[in-house]
Amino acid sequence: QVQLVESGGGLVQPGGSLRLSCAASGSIFGIDIMGWYRQAPGKQRELVATIPTGGRANYADSLKDRFTISRDSAKNTVYLQMNSLTPEDTAVYYCVFVIRYTSYWGQGTQVTVSS
Repeated sequence: QVQLVESGGGLVQPGGSLRLSCAASGSIFGIDIMGWYRQAPGKQRELVATIPTGGRANYADSLKDRFTISRDSAKNTVYLQMNSLTPEDTAVYYCVFVIRYTSYWGQGTQVTVSS
């Protein structure tokens, strides 16, 4: 089994920054892709960014100028640096690891952007 634990969410003012982390534990053999999705109230879950092992990061077009995904493979951890946050970024953020064609999801961490 693989467990993902997210951290770093919270309340931030517009224009602020947050850094999310997601660490995996358990039976991990060969992570293909790490990534982040988000789901705002009343909306479908949407891609934020992904980063494949040995490949380049992929971003939602509307977020690539403000968000940065990175990974520490030795720690089985993926990060999401979010800058210049706006109220439209308010959502539950989920990390996902694809391991041998199976997707594992974190429980989600709430990010609220409000003054």
